[in-house]
Amino acid sequence: MLRTPSGGAGHGTAATDSGLMSIGTVLNVLRDEFPEVTISKIRFLESEGLIEPQRTPSGYRKFSAHDVERLGHVLRMQRDHYLPLKVIREHLEDMERGEAVPLPALGRQRDGGAAPEAAEGPTAARIGRAELLAAAGVEEEELREWESYGLVTPLEDGAYDAEAVTVASLVAELGRFGIEPRHLRVMKAAADREAGLVDQVVAPLRRHRNPQTRAHAEARAKELAGLTVKLHAALVQIALGVRLP
Repeated sequence: MLRTPSGGAGHGTAATDSGLMSIGTVLNVLRDEFPEVTISKIRFLESEGLIEPQRTPSGYRKFSAHDVERLGHVLRMQRDHYLPLKVIREHLEDMERGEAVPLPALGRQRDGGAAPEAAEGPTAARIGRAELLAAAGVEEEELREWESYGLVTPLEDGAYDAEAVTVASLVAELGRFGIEPRHLRVMKAAADREAGLVDQVVAPLRRHRNPQTRAHAEARAKELAGLTVKLHAALVQIALGVRLP
């Protein structure tokens, strides 16, 4: 359960007297459970209609405790059940109408078990090209350029990993600052090297005959991936002499 701060002097100016929170405060609250969440991710989920924070007269976002709980629910369904945003949105709408709906049984589960009836159909961890374009809000020409630099890569069947939406959204946002796709090749190369290091560590476990050992390999890979992401972020912040909120 997410712990949301209450309004008051103990939280300085981050939260208003009405209990509304700035996006920086929301980020800090969410990072207890979702260490890889970013402000860009929160803004993207807002652009997809999954949350609707209030706005101050000057345009700043202000989030209620309900907004934060909803964000946590969305991130949890993405992380644990690999559900696409369209399915998550529909599920939340059903819940808010008071309908007792079970969590959609699509895609892979975080514990490694397959969801019922999912083996023969498309998994929710994959999205089509049209869905990727719509979710990221980009044009076909932009996506082709990103693919040419290896920033977004289709799978063998032509679909994309659901995380490609996050990549595409971040590439687009960086573009607003004049950072072009060709500039991001160094980041892709660094990510590939980090992934190679993690894979080198867990490869012996993945080849093991024991299914529990192989499952442990996946859990270890996720743990190592999280640590490498945190280290990378910390090193970038140190190099730039900045601190993210």
